[in-house]
Amino acid sequence: MRVFHGLYAQIISLENLFRAWQEFKRGKRNKNDVIAFERNLENNIFFLHDQLVEKSYKHGLYKDFYITDPKLRHIYKASIFDRLIHHAVFIVLNPLFEPTFIANSYSCRKGYGAHKGFKKLVLYCRKLSKNYTKNCWALKSDIRKFFDSVDHAVFLEIISRRIQDNDTLLLLRGIIDSYHTSFGKGIPIGNLTSQLFTNIYLNELDQFVKHELRVHYYLRYADDFIILHKDKKLLQKYLLEIELFLEKFLQLKVHPQKTLLRRLDWGIDFVGYVALPHYQVIRTKTKQRIFKNVKKRMKQYENGTIDKQRLKQSVASYLGVLKHAHAHKLETSLKKIVDKDYAIG
Repeated sequence: MRVFHGLYAQIISLENLFRAWQEFKRGKRNKNDVIAFERNLENNIFFLHDQLVEKSYKHGLYKDFYITDPKLRHIYKASIFDRLIHHAVFIVLNPLFEPTFIANSYSCRKGYGAHKGFKKLVLYCRKLSKNYTKNCWALKSDIRKFFDSVDHAVFLEIISRRIQDNDTLLLLRGIIDSYHTSFGKGIPIGNLTSQLFTNIYLNELDQFVKHELRVHYYLRYADDFIILHKDKKLLQKYLLEIELFLEKFLQLKVHPQKTLLRRLDWGIDFVGYVALPHYQVIRTKTKQRIFKNVKKRMKQYENGTIDKQRLKQSVASYLGVLKHAHAHKLETSLKKIVDKDYAIG
């Protein structure tokens, strides 16, 4: 295992901080806090750099709010200074950890994503079922309250195996300890660093499943994972071993109500789609969310808060989601609704 030293100087360098700002502000140029920060950009970044050099930087508090995506989520938003640090950390650390992740981990990774994860699931289903002529079972589960349950001490122990740089570890500890749901637990939904921390933390599970259990047909997206096999009883055995591993080494538990054994001909649900023999469909909740969001965009267009181009982009993105499944009727309905009323096609 390769160990890294001297990363702190890379993270806090002015070059990295200015690069972090360029990446951070994408899509946020019209935000008031971003505009205010950029008015005094050099002074702000030099001030932050001095704090980091002097080791006087302390992560601030969060503002919290709720979003529906599609379920209600509690989001925590850090200050611009803190989020700039998150980006600076991500720029340096992500390339070091990325090669350690398995190929079938699809969340928050460049070149991966939900659509590729679902395509791989369909491929695995076809292979395992011998072109849909044999039984194929899926063990589908997710981690119960994952973001609330991440153990700070466990995470720091995992990351310190590869990073042996006290200043970097102290900076990471400050980011991790800036938020908790209970003492020493939890990472916030919304931080860029939380995306990386999730993959580092759950890479322990990935490695256990692939190398200890020697499972071939395994996929993970964030805290959702699937194992495919023709033997239902073997999947039940895998589940018991995974539960023991999660509790013993990661202080996590699988969600009992979201742990299912599904046969392919019943439909296997993953990342918003359902795989079936010979075809794939959109999950019902995903359909409902698409139509709800399109109606929301149409109202925003009516109110003048977005222009026609923004409306077209939103509709195009949802049509892109539909292309990954057999959803021609749904696609046609969506186009008719928008084209009829707004002639944006």
